[in-house]
Amino acid sequence: MKKTLLVTVAAVSLLALAACGQKSSDATTGKSSESKTEKITVAGSTALQPLVEANVESFTQENTNLQITVQGGGSGLGLSQVSTGAIQIGNSDLFAEEKNKDLATKVKDHKVAVVGFAPIVNKDIKTDGLTTAQLKDIFSGKVTNWKEVGGQDQKITIINRAEGSGTRFNFEKYGLDNTQVVKASEQDSSGAVVQMVSQTPGAISYVAFSNIKDTVKALEIDKVKPTEKNVATNDWKIWSYEHMYTQKENTTEGQEKFIKAVTSNKKLLEKLGYLAIDDMKVSRDQDGKVK
Repeated sequence: MKKTLLVTVAAVSLLALAACGQKSSDATTGKSSESKTEKITVAGSTALQPLVEANVESFTQENTNLQITVQGGGSGLGLSQVSTGAIQIGNSDLFAEEKNKDLATKVKDHKVAVVGFAPIVNKDIKTDGLTTAQLKDIFSGKVTNWKEVGGQDQKITIINRAEGSGTRFNFEKYGLDNTQVVKASEQDSSGAVVQMVSQTPGAISYVAFSNIKDTVKALEIDKVKPTEKNVATNDWKIWSYEHMYTQKENTTEGQEKFIKAVTSNKKLLEKLGYLAIDDMKVSRDQDGKVK
């Protein structure tokens, strides 16, 4: 009898230890204190992607209950997918209203930074700048050789971003005054654009400052250099706010916390080629009106 009792007590003790090892409970409410992992998928603008990716590791080390995945795809994809709940955060170089007014009613806007966009060319092109008129003539197909705009006798090869790209939208709106562009090769990401321009003789395209690499050359426009300082004063007019959109009725504390982390590290913003919102000397609304 004594032996049986000892075995029973031991078994009960082992079960209790096992239960403690699985999770703990609040003594008053009986609710588990085990934290549940929240998965956040961020997708959209490839102009904003470098900044978002640069924040993930340090943020998730401090917030172990949040799992963050970052993808590209373009601003249009980011806006459409966050509006339907397919992703949790949609990155965009556009105001939602610029994409779709109905869609704008479904999402919550978080402005996180400002970024400039610049025309880039193959490094062998023998010109450092263009006028706005020359830029329009190139992308509309009126000018097809670099010698016509101060460069060498070299055929111009245009490389575009795909439809739905916020980079393309802003470049055409603020750099080309919505001039009708000629059909050309299209790339789905800024990284692919940089690679194609660096490898293609005579190539020209455009990317955000955050995507400019040493393998290509950024051009001046009307003798204004593509710098953050000139963006801040609107002397360089090709720029946009960088937005991180969430669902209006389903924004979580974890999403808000990550977005705040992206906006708060000013040193990282500057290092990667962005401007903090409060460093801007002007503001611009969704209709393009500057104050």
